Amino acid sequence: MPINGSKITQDLIVGNSEAIHQLRSVIPTYAASDASVLIRGKTGTGKELISIALHQCSNRENKAFYAINCAAIPGQFLESELFGHKKGSFTGSIADRKGKFELCHEGTLFLDEIGDMPLDLQSKLLRVLEDGVVQPLGGGEIKVDVRIIAATHQNLEEMISKGTFREDLFYRINVLPITVPSLSERMDDIPVLIQHFAAVFAKDSAPIRFTDDSLKILLSYLWPGNVRELSNFVKRFSILMPSQIIDLLSISPQFLNTEINLVIAQDNYHDVPLNLKALSDANNPGKMAESIEQESTTNIDDVIDINDFEDIIRLSETTKNIPAEGIQTKEILQRLEERFIEKALTQTNGNVSKASKLLNLGRTSLIQKIDKYKLSSE
Repeated sequence: MPINGSKITQDLIVGNSEAIHQLRSVIPTYAASDASVLIRGKTGTGKELISIALHQCSNRENKAFYAINCAAIPGQFLESELFGHKKGSFTGSIADRKGKFELCHEGTLFLDEIGDMPLDLQSKLLRVLEDGVVQPLGGGEIKVDVRIIAATHQNLEEMISKGTFREDLFYRINVLPITVPSLSERMDDIPVLIQHFAAVFAKDSAPIRFTDDSLKILLSYLWPGNVRELSNFVKRFSILMPSQIIDLLSISPQFLNTEINLVIAQDNYHDVPLNLKALSDANNPGKMAESIEQESTTNIDDVIDINDFEDIIRLSETTKNIPAEGIQTKEILQRLEERFIEKALTQTNGNVSKASKLLNLGRTSLIQKIDKYKLSSE
């Protein structure tokens, strides 16, 4: 189906890493041209999304966009798919059929995995790029105006040296090059991508979330399937455990691949840094007190004099009215948080990792709060 979309948004190219910022920055410039684009990147990095972004930013945005995977269609059918055919041109051709080039007139055609295109079709594609002319099987020439965006995960220069890809075609499609980084090259984007996919797959329910330890486990895995693999991973748990907070340490190993199970078994993910700014407050329960509105001017000790969290909870359950002068909600909650941390450290004999699990709080976040409240884990 053709895609007609609005201008590019960050929903198409998700991430806050420097690599993604650079990638987004070239899209408007490339989109303003009709020159061919070659997108390179490993399988699953989102090359088709880049092509859609280029189309939606261009002056062709209201025209047709088609995507063809050259590796998924056998050669004899790929020729008909791209260039069309006339009735009776080959066995089984019972009617005329327009090819994608003709259907894409004044629009954009995305040729994914162009390295898998047979040599004879490469020649026909070269003619379209040079002359703007296609010739359906069994038919005459048709003039077309189509912008070509190609993509591949293969080394085309190496294929040229082996004679499996045309050098002249390479130069025609590689006018404006783009390289999409692998997910392992932009690991800081993983939390943001997880949130994005969780929201996409949540439908009408609340998105799933992952505990801090779970995020660290996912940051310790290199994601060979790239963004596509991560998307499928989030989709799996959005189906299995909708609206829940996912703790991979409690998940049956059958729902995780061998490498992620190995990360968990090795138990060496605790010191993986988390960019907390990339996460929402909902993924960081420990930020509860810090996200409350600015405190009022009333001194908390003039309202309550409480030294333990059980008393605070009891007060909240029995107080019918808040005093007219108000209370310092933020300070109350911070004191509550401090008491919980003290209790957890006492209960675990100062073991920060065990205390973080009791509090459902990331180990790094807990250490930061221990420092904040000048507590001791000893």
